[in-house]
Amino acid sequence: MRTRQGPLAGMKVLEFAGIGPVPFCGMLLSDLGADVLRVDRPGASYDRFMVETRGRRSIVCDLKDEADRARALRLAAKADVLLEGFRPGVMERLGLGPEVALAANPALVYGRMTGWGQDGPMAAQPGHDIDYIALSGALHAIGTADAPVLPVNLVGDFGGGALYLALGVLAAWHHAREHGKGQVVDCAMSEGSASLMGMLYGHLARGSWRDERAANIIDGGAHFYNVYRCADGKWLAVGAIEPQFYQALLAGAGLPIDEFASQQPQDWSRLRDRLTSIFATRPRDAWCELLEHSGACVAPVLSMAEAPAHPHNQARSAFATVDGVVQPAPVPRFSRTPGAITHGPVQAGEGAGEALSEWGVDP
Repeated sequence: MRTRQGPLAGMKVLEFAGIGPVPFCGMLLSDLGADVLRVDRPGASYDRFMVETRGRRSIVCDLKDEADRARALRLAAKADVLLEGFRPGVMERLGLGPEVALAANPALVYGRMTGWGQDGPMAAQPGHDIDYIALSGALHAIGTADAPVLPVNLVGDFGGGALYLALGVLAAWHHAREHGKGQVVDCAMSEGSASLMGMLYGHLARGSWRDERAANIIDGGAHFYNVYRCADGKWLAVGAIEPQFYQALLAGAGLPIDEFASQQPQDWSRLRDRLTSIFATRPRDAWCELLEHSGACVAPVLSMAEAPAHPHNQARSAFATVDGVVQPAPVPRFSRTPGAITHGPVQAGEGAGEALSEWGVDP
């Protein structure tokens, strides 16, 4: 038996293998102590670089085979949480939909991850992260004045998807433990990414947010909250919004106070151009020596290769190395029940016998 540590130790999660948000959600739960058993298709393959699949064991099931479907259902009867990311109707056609699973396990939390949700006119349509955040308004808000910029898949797949799925199944699990009744968690990336925009929708309704890019304080419009290319081609992030931080920026960078006194919108464009010219005169790390610890809210824009070596990240052990692969460590931190990476990704079927025995299912 593998020892699990973290606040979710004792939780059993049955994860039907997929891509994007479902495995990432499974990683988050595993990092915090949950026993995550992945149901893989025959022929599935993994390697040590698939960080989002760490910390699981795996059982191979051909869900078109009656005996394997029965095995998957027996596992669902033992699980606290089930995670699936198929299109609406797929699990029902396989005979493993919520009605069947909850009949076998009335306290089961059935987590469903899709782009558009389980119903509505778009429900059956294919899509990817870019499409989901386009519909929510999030993509329109991110980028330059000329065009939206893709925030990789952080806003849809992971922020609006996996994190909301994790929140949803944990909330439903808490309810099930209190009342003995499970339920379906319908998590849509389009809606999760819209939820992430809640504060901005509030500002828009008030009239304190312009519905265009690079026209607001935190979207690249302001000169004091922006990124600047330095002499070596690297970038510096400046977030000096509050007056005291702005004054620290002016003092630390040696900027003429009279010229840069204004933080008003009518001066943003002119002062942004001036800062672009000024920051281009020195390498990024030279600016960091002046500003990173000055209270000016300035930080280097680190590449993924650089970030694990930054002194703060090292002091906090923000990154871990598993099987030679550098990857983010479990978060958040817990004072009494810290999470842990139990092991790296496993191949399909690895640990199945041990898991079935521990879950009380006859192999």
